[in-house]
Amino acid sequence: MFLPRRILEEKLYRFLREDVGQGDITTSLTIPKRAFAEALVVVKEKGLIAGIEEAMALCESLNLKASALTLDGAPVEPKTAILRISGNARTLLSAERTVLNILSRMSGIATSTNRVVSKIDSAGFKTRVASTRKVAPGFGFFDKKAVILGGGDSHRLKLDDLVLIKDNHIKIAGSIRSIIQKARATASFSKKIEVEVPSTSDAVEAAKAGAEIIMLDNFSPTEVKETVSLLTKEGFRSRVLLEASGGITEKNVLNYAATGVDIVSIGEITHSTRAMDLSLDIVKVKK
Repeated sequence: MFLPRRILEEKLYRFLREDVGQGDITTSLTIPKRAFAEALVVVKEKGLIAGIEEAMALCESLNLKASALTLDGAPVEPKTAILRISGNARTLLSAERTVLNILSRMSGIATSTNRVVSKIDSAGFKTRVASTRKVAPGFGFFDKKAVILGGGDSHRLKLDDLVLIKDNHIKIAGSIRSIIQKARATASFSKKIEVEVPSTSDAVEAAKAGAEIIMLDNFSPTEVKETVSLLTKEGFRSRVLLEASGGITEKNVLNYAATGVDIVSIGEITHSTRAMDLSLDIVKVKK
């Protein structure tokens, strides 16, 4: 995922402004204005790194020198230094927590995503792992990028990516068939149409109405398998992508992958991820 540098910096500045508030009073009271410091960001546990590009962009925009010691998407072991930062000590200390928050959250998401993807791959299944829109406020771009670095699929980044007809749309607008027909008649050719369904019969109705992707919402693995079988029998399986969503976790994902579904979307890889444990250690000081 690429953003022009200026736009990326603007996103990062929002995090820093929130943390700094009206000023870092501890640093201003205790650290000389012209003090120089050099620091290493070190990981404390095994995992997959994400957020190097963002951390460097933030540091460099603040006139700090940043050198990557590993790459985004690379596996690391405990005690590995992943980033070297140097420059004005006051600036470095004021940006410390924001830099670590970005790296730790993104690395945590990439790591958990990669565990799920590796689990499916090792079992010999071709099912894709997708994220959901259950992300931290303001962190959507970074959460989704971390999923991609972990080997997963971003799914929708925003509401304008895809026509995704959910249960509440259907309740307000009418039947599955009528709402798909309406969307098909007015949507751009560039937008696929996905429909969330609560039952196998609704999945068949959605396929008949022309849905390109069908989300099987809160289906059990048995129900997903039955739906795959029925759509195959009806001649629709090759025409649609099937996504299983709702209640899927790292623990039960293989049960869903074994059903023949194309995609599993897992909210926990973003909304309940555990941040990677990192530290920023000062290694050189010049006053």
